[in-house]
Amino acid sequence: MVDSGTRHLYYTNGIVSHNCEFLGSVHTLIRPEKLKSLVYRTPMHRNDEGLRVYERPRIDGKYVLVVDTSRGQGQDYHAFTVVDVTEFPYKLVATFRNNTIPPMLYPNVIYPVAKQYCNAYVLIEINDIGGQVADILHDELEYENILYVQTQGRKGQVVGGGFGGGNNSLKGVRTTTAVKRIGCSILKNLIEESKLVVEDFDVVDELCTFVAKAESYSAEDGHHDDLVMTLVLFSWLSIQPYFKDITGSDIRKGLFEDQMKILEEEMTPFGFFDDGSTPISDFTDNSGIAWNWGEKP
Repeated sequence: MVDSGTRHLYYTNGIVSHNCEFLGSVHTLIRPEKLKSLVYRTPMHRNDEGLRVYERPRIDGKYVLVVDTSRGQGQDYHAFTVVDVTEFPYKLVATFRNNTIPPMLYPNVIYPVAKQYCNAYVLIEINDIGGQVADILHDELEYENILYVQTQGRKGQVVGGGFGGGNNSLKGVRTTTAVKRIGCSILKNLIEESKLVVEDFDVVDELCTFVAKAESYSAEDGHHDDLVMTLVLFSWLSIQPYFKDITGSDIRKGLFEDQMKILEEEMTPFGFFDDGSTPISDFTDNSGIAWNWGEKP
């Protein structure tokens, strides 16, 4: 059934699915057939500032909060997403999007949510004024679980806990071409293989207009990608060695094992194989022809 008053939404057995065909997007990061199958649900809590909560924090849960910062002038959005990484598949459990809050007040929004979600590990994008948000969160609000990033030659940006310091250790990540390329590739795999569950309307909406441009991906004209970019950065983070250390999960291993299971299920038997160690019995095939193999010496 189509709900014409809610931006082309479809209801199937009580579940809301998101129709992306009307947007006319081509070359989306996520395959169109996967986008059509994505569903979203009503948040269990939401407020006027733009916070949406889908699951309460678990006592023993592990969470990652990724922050994108805008200038708060009614154009691009401040955005962050909270992902439950306690187990595989990962799950998006909270989102925030707002384009009016002054950047200097943004850390006061991030702090209580990060604390509530078991002192979540916080990764902050620092390309523009995100560095100021990171400084306030760390220096003034004294939040400790900020992920530091160092540039290590050919390795590029590498995530750590801030130990060892150094002039090239920053409280956040710069979204370079390499970081975005890797993040987009991993995000595509995570969503298409159902290893990252996203059930937020705005995230699904942004994914439907996150399209190829030149040699990268970004929102179509007139649309936004602030929430999706936090998931791109999360995806980049998910293959960092330090991520495995703090979460105890190896996303590459998980994806590889699932792909191997699919291949094994789809493979057909090769037929008879003789290694010469045992006699091979005579047999008659389906066409009635008798085959006499004899015995191996």
